Amino acid sequence: MHASPSHAGHLAQGRWWRKHAYSIRLISCFFAVTVATVYVKFFERSGPAVNLIWVATGLWLTYLLLAPRWRWHGYLIAGTAAMTLGSALIGESWQTNLLYNILNLVEVLIGALLLRRKSTQLPRFTDRKYLIRFIGYAVLLGPMTAGGILTLAMTLWHHDGNLHTFLDWLLADGLGTAITVPTFVAIFQTRFTNSAGLKKHWHYPLVLTVVTVAAFTQNRMPLFILVFPVLVLLLMRLGLGWAALATLFVAATVSWYSIHGLGPFAISGTAHSVEASIQLQFFVACCIFMIYLVSVILEERDATEYRLEEISSIHSMVIDNSRDVILLADLDGLCTYVSPAVEGLNGWKPENLIHQKLAVQAHPDDREKIEDAIRRIRHTSESVIVEYRIQKRNGEYIWIESSLRLFRHRKTRIPAGVLSLVRDITERKHNEALLLRAYGTLEELAVVDALTGVANRRKFDEHLAREWSRAARLQVPISMLLIDADFFKQHNDSYGHLSGDRCLKQIAEAAMTAAKRPEDLVARIGGDEFAIVLSDTDNQGAVAVAGKIREAFKQHSSARKEESDALVTMSIGCATLIPETTEQPEALIQIADKALYKAKRNGRDQMCNGTILLPSGEFAVDETLESAGNGE
Repeated sequence: MHASPSHAGHLAQGRWWRKHAYSIRLISCFFAVTVATVYVKFFERSGPAVNLIWVATGLWLTYLLLAPRWRWHGYLIAGTAAMTLGSALIGESWQTNLLYNILNLVEVLIGALLLRRKSTQLPRFTDRKYLIRFIGYAVLLGPMTAGGILTLAMTLWHHDGNLHTFLDWLLADGLGTAITVPTFVAIFQTRFTNSAGLKKHWHYPLVLTVVTVAAFTQNRMPLFILVFPVLVLLLMRLGLGWAALATLFVAATVSWYSIHGLGPFAISGTAHSVEASIQLQFFVACCIFMIYLVSVILEERDATEYRLEEISSIHSMVIDNSRDVILLADLDGLCTYVSPAVEGLNGWKPENLIHQKLAVQAHPDDREKIEDAIRRIRHTSESVIVEYRIQKRNGEYIWIESSLRLFRHRKTRIPAGVLSLVRDITERKHNEALLLRAYGTLEELAVVDALTGVANRRKFDEHLAREWSRAARLQVPISMLLIDADFFKQHNDSYGHLSGDRCLKQIAEAAMTAAKRPEDLVARIGGDEFAIVLSDTDNQGAVAVAGKIREAFKQHSSARKEESDALVTMSIGCATLIPETTEQPEALIQIADKALYKAKRNGRDQMCNGTILLPSGEFAVDETLESAGNGE
């Protein structure tokens, strides 16, 4: 790619300027200070009593404050040479020339050294602390030191040094520095390259010119106060640099008319020329400090706007990139703001949900839950977390978690609305359901006997305790069957554990076939021992179930193709009670256990009932069980 001729010319011009910038600034410093020194010659016609401002030292100080300290030697030489030449041009003697130049150098160095202690520290008159330091060091301390030296020298050499000499120097140099330095700093720091603003607001400089000429070509009406609002308007439209340049124009115009005896500050031909000169200087100083005062306010406003824009930008970035949906609602749950993330959540655009209640898209079964959460925030709680289902634009329902929080007015602290942070928890709900199913499966595995598939001892104890309490509360009978495989140990030793396992499975299958009501429970409570809990079952029903179990077991056993002496039989103990509230489930187990061992003692392969029916219709324990011993 090749650069255009105009672009190449701009680049060459920029390189030339950077190469010769220091030399150009030194020349401009020399020329400006020389002109400022010769400038006072034009005011001689106003009379020797006139107290004019001295702008040369202020202009010289401006160059030093804007230049790096390591380049001050060049500006000091240029400024000294300029003042020497200027003093010679206006006809001062070499003694006066030398004395005044030394005093000006002392004054400028005091202000420069104390105001710019670092090369990177540029003047900033919109900073309150810097402005105070400028007034203290450059406007007061420097002129006071030079004025004091001048007064002492005049006293020693000519014996005419007095307080008037000191005050003349302080007033002339102090006001000159106060007016010149802020003005030229603003002018030098402004790049007047952007002509678009001037073309758009060209009428403001024109209005300022008209107002200035109209105010200072007559002294009947105090029109000079109109200069201030026009300067403020020009500052707001074109910036501080143009306003400072306009103030310089006003100062030059006012001075010209004043020394020709025109305007409210007319100097020539008046009896109070000194007072008029001081008023003129004060007016110009007010113009300068007014535009800087307004600049401080504008800068603070711009800084506030920038911070607000930055905060707004950060908030927008957070909201636009947040996966959570942010909603603002009033205290009735009516949405006033919805973040863009809602479109990725449910397919609806934010504007579709504004002025709708939070519960509108919720599942009908969950709407009351949301309304209750809003009522709690409004009356009792500061924050609530609620989980519910909402309908997407395609009709599908998803689970969301909404963190609701009350927010208050920043000043009055009165509740103003509800902040809701919404996130999609459908996947989490799905995982929770899987975990619950897995937990249920583990629970089932924890209460199921691995070999036979019936309940284990833990499940048996829980079920028996629950059904026992229910039977005691309702006063209904509860029955239990205890089953034990006869000579099971010998069978295992003779035919192996696999055959024994098949035998246990057949017992479990026979029990499950007979006790098949949902409330019945078959459990393996020992190695070869099973228990059956029959809820709401009398003794007659329990005996019938025991018979079915024995019959089913015999059918399973006869179907096995094994030797006849390998077949296992079973003994069953039966018990029935109507529990008392003071009794424990162990009472039923004990009766069934004694009946089981009575069956074993009587020859095994039989059922023994540990409960008898009295003529009154009540159940009682068979007393013959007390003499029954433990069998094998």
